Amino acid sequence: MINSIYETQDRSFTVPSSSVAQDRILAAIDVGTNSIHMVVVKIQPVIPAFTIIAKEKTTVRLGDRDRDTGRLTSQAMARAMDALKRCKEIAQSLNAEDIVAVATSAVREAPNGAAFLQQIETELRLMVNLISGQEEARRIYLGVLSGMKFGNQPHIIIDIGGGSTELVLGDSHEPRTLSSTKVGAVRLTADFISTDPISNSEFNYLQAFVRGMLERSVEEVQAHLKAGELPRLVGTSGTIESLAIIHAREKLGVIPAPLNGYQFSLKDLRDIVNQLRKLSYEERLNVPGMSDRRAEIIVAGAVILQEAMTLLGMETVTICERSLREGVVVDWMLTHGLIEDRLRFQSSVRQRSVVKIARKYGVNLDHSERVARFALTLFDQTQGTLHDWTTEERELLWAAAMLHNCGHFVNHSSHHKHSYYLIRQGDLLGYTETEIETIANLARYHRKSCPKKKHENYRNLTSKRHRRLVEQLSPLLRLAVALDRRQIGAVRQITSQYNPEQRQLHLLLQATRPEDDCALELWSLGYKKDCFESEFNLRLIPALEQPQLLNASS
Repeated sequence: MINSIYETQDRSFTVPSSSVAQDRILAAIDVGTNSIHMVVVKIQPVIPAFTIIAKEKTTVRLGDRDRDTGRLTSQAMARAMDALKRCKEIAQSLNAEDIVAVATSAVREAPNGAAFLQQIETELRLMVNLISGQEEARRIYLGVLSGMKFGNQPHIIIDIGGGSTELVLGDSHEPRTLSSTKVGAVRLTADFISTDPISNSEFNYLQAFVRGMLERSVEEVQAHLKAGELPRLVGTSGTIESLAIIHAREKLGVIPAPLNGYQFSLKDLRDIVNQLRKLSYEERLNVPGMSDRRAEIIVAGAVILQEAMTLLGMETVTICERSLREGVVVDWMLTHGLIEDRLRFQSSVRQRSVVKIARKYGVNLDHSERVARFALTLFDQTQGTLHDWTTEERELLWAAAMLHNCGHFVNHSSHHKHSYYLIRQGDLLGYTETEIETIANLARYHRKSCPKKKHENYRNLTSKRHRRLVEQLSPLLRLAVALDRRQIGAVRQITSQYNPEQRQLHLLLQATRPEDDCALELWSLGYKKDCFESEFNLRLIPALEQPQLLNASS
């Protein structure tokens, strides 16, 4: 197949010449701590690139959580529901084929965050995926790459949100570091600022706290810089854009449009911080272009940027108007095969992340790869007859198969339960929190009991769809584990034949060595088939394909 190559903003995109040129419409929503943002984009697959055709932003302050319990308040959730309903209506009016929504810090940390996402799914028929801090940083990196020329030079990206600050080091290839720190403009304002204007003691404490919180992430960035490299600092988010606007009004008298590429210095930032800290909330409201919500949190946000630049030793920051939501678009394009370029490593980020975790916990990769192959073969051979899951769920089954035994790192006893916890805490990149929870549950049920409502880990799956997925795919994983019982690759391949009239599934095993009767694998299949038979209401009949049959067929 001949490929056509197009050059766009320092990124070579390779597209098959037979690609369909029809434009596609996608909506991406960022449910943040301070605001809910949406972009609706028109994707041009042939280039490939995307153009923003609509934007929507509503300040909902999910970060204004109950001080005693940490729960999202009913008022904040109501504001968010209204904003998401409006976003969905706008996306549908523009004929978006898909709406990809992600939630970050505020929902991630709230005890009722998962229940709130379930409420959104039930009432609005909108799936909002919870993502980890590292995954948020990864998608921010993708968003910045889509809107800024890197020239293969190192760039440090800082994104100051309402509840967290992400720091990324990358050079247009794979990110060298991804970090998320629990310092955000809304969080710090609520926790540390009670005076108006802010008192000297509160300001000094705020500075010290931010510096202490950021030190670890900054040290990680600096450790991954090569000798002689001079990185550029890129700032994203509403806080940094607001500071850029203040700076432009003072220095230029006008606001550049777009802000993309605008720069200001640490020296000028310190002057702005000193001005803002002396103003009351009412006085900050009179700053041209300052919204009431931004005026509340701008001091804390400015301190985060100031301390980060100081620790990093960066004298200037450059604005990029693209961030998480645009990164969600790029990630969607990658997963749908619309981009093959220098970012191609991102399309395999899931696989690489899984293998990294497997190696970290000493997993026998040869065994895991055989189990994964058997699990996917069973998935493929029963698709359309016993289940209707798609490629998306197939990938989750693969990840669970690769990691099902990682719990041995802790202890052999109850290692399936240990696997669940290690996967949950493993910082798998490329997956949403719901997907990670699903992978962990699939791995947890590769042995012992079937999924039960009394199990806390199973109840953590708030989505009925993902509970059903675990119920139907974990039995396939159990059978796959049984097929490599001795962990020596005794079974070369399997063939399943479904008899719907008799409700039977015949599973034919082909031995790797003709003299091997695979007795232990057959016994293990018989021992582990209960969950499979119960779930699909059929009888599993395993058998070994006889060598003479192989000779006759050849």
